[in-house]
Amino acid sequence: MQTGSVTTPFGRRPMTLALVKRQIATNEIKAGKSVDKWKVFRDASEAREELGLQSNSLAVLDALLSFYPENELRQGAQLVVFPSNAQLVLRAHGMAGATLRRHLAMLVDAGLIVRKDSANGKRYARKNGAGEIENAFGFDLSPILGRSEELALVAQKVVAARAAFRRAKENLTICRRDVRKLISAAMEEGADGDWTAIEAMYLDLVGRIPRVPNMADVAKILDEMELLREEVLNQLDTQQNSQLRSTNDAHSEQHIQNSKSESFNELEPSSEKELGATSIKPDRTTAREPVKAFPLGVVLKACPQIADYGPGGSVGGWRELMSAAVVVRSMLGISPSAYQDACEIMGAENAAVAVSCILERAHLISSAGGYLRDLTRRAARGEFSLGPVIMALLRGGSDRSMKVG
Repeated sequence: MQTGSVTTPFGRRPMTLALVKRQIATNEIKAGKSVDKWKVFRDASEAREELGLQSNSLAVLDALLSFYPENELRQGAQLVVFPSNAQLVLRAHGMAGATLRRHLAMLVDAGLIVRKDSANGKRYARKNGAGEIENAFGFDLSPILGRSEELALVAQKVVAARAAFRRAKENLTICRRDVRKLISAAMEEGADGDWTAIEAMYLDLVGRIPRVPNMADVAKILDEMELLREEVLNQLDTQQNSQLRSTNDAHSEQHIQNSKSESFNELEPSSEKELGATSIKPDRTTAREPVKAFPLGVVLKACPQIADYGPGGSVGGWRELMSAAVVVRSMLGISPSAYQDACEIMGAENAAVAVSCILERAHLISSAGGYLRDLTRRAARGEFSLGPVIMALLRGGSDRSMKVG
């Protein structure tokens, strides 16, 4: 293999330590190693953006590989190809000469080929008496052989990321369609609820989708869109359950709800009552299973103050959020029994989210413990969801947002 020494570039092209390192690396290829040249080309194509290459760079690399007579690149073989620029232009689909030279330089910079220049900069091979090539000057393909495993790994990651991005976009499209049609159906059929406000939330989310989104953009909007879909379904489900009750029960329930709306302080027992309040037991005939906790990023965006009470002054996971909620519970005067009831009925994660929301509106709530107990009772009856609270806090909503279920 013609890589036994380091050669410097011909003419004005500078020598760099990176070039020295790459040429030395070609001497360290494992003995007997071989790879299919078209497989490694496909891997390099998948990893194109990670390597800083363009589509024309791949066309030039394809042309260079076509000048190597065998399909397998082997350690110990003569891996230097020496086509002229005119020959390369023909096999690179008539690419302009200046473009060809630019992309050859990009392949060198990406570490896929190494120039092995002759004394006069020409590309040619010198043969022995038996007609075998004993020395060649041109482009050394050894780096492709040496980096074959690395290129395969990068290609796999790129393909996986592309598939994940495609799935995320598909999920967002489906979720967006679901929310749009559910809202339209609710409005057309006169379902109870502030569907105009919910539609405004939907339009706000759609308006925030960039024209050319990346994975982070799609993931963020998808989290919030799924949250909105969950809330729409919760409202429709709650209404359906309500319609199944008798007229008298519905009338009584409406009277209780109106009383709660008119006098918020009546929901909050005094501190003495709170400390000795009776533990809430869920009504198994109406209580629903706790919904899945919201995405942590959405919660922290809606309730930024809770992060100050996490370990080290930050919250990096659900366990840290729950630890912070325990600290805030004590600070707000919420009794252990009230918080335990909330955990049993809402689920530990959702209870921590509820405490985080209460913290954001602590200046508007005279008894945090009584307020949490009321939310827990309503959750046990299937009449409360954290969705509107989170969405209102995300929009910077008023204190009324904490009262609606």
